[in-house]
Amino acid sequence: MERSLEKGDFVLASGARSSYYIDARRTTFSAEGQYLLGIVGLQALWSSGLSPDWVGGLTMGADPVACALAHRSWLENQPIQAFSVRKEPKGHGTARQIEGGLPPGSDVVVVEDSLTTGSSALKAVKVLEDFGVSVLAVFTVVDRQEGGEQLITEAGYSFLRVFTADELLNPPA
Repeated sequence: MERSLEKGDFVLASGARSSYYIDARRTTFSAEGQYLLGIVGLQALWSSGLSPDWVGGLTMGADPVACALAHRSWLENQPIQAFSVRKEPKGHGTARQIEGGLPPGSDVVVVEDSLTTGSSALKAVKVLEDFGVSVLAVFTVVDRQEGGEQLITEAGYSFLRVFTADELLNPPA
């Protein structure tokens, strides 16, 4: 994740200022990042005891995370499918808001690349539950530890993470 961490003065999507920025896509879209995320992400998911049929979340940050998990699950002979949630329904064709073939009734885990407040994840949760799927948990690669976990758990969902911002900012020597 070192390729994803920048220090400086940044304004986050929430409007808050931060002395660091995590652009997880620099890692999650890379070949090495996809490979490693598939391994550690799937292990974190399975260690939680959850067995989703599908993983996905709001495009675009969730897309490479979901695909890395789906790919690795196939290699492990325990396939989990990936989907993507558009921010708005498609304006033409099928007018879908959920892409990838996700059927109603599925058990899903909502994934994020980086989680700050948790509001984006809960937007995806609402779309998915309105569609008729069961959301088992919210999973993030990096938890910025700025209230997202609390919002997710107070809403009644399990929360899983691979890394915390503290771990990225203060790696062991």
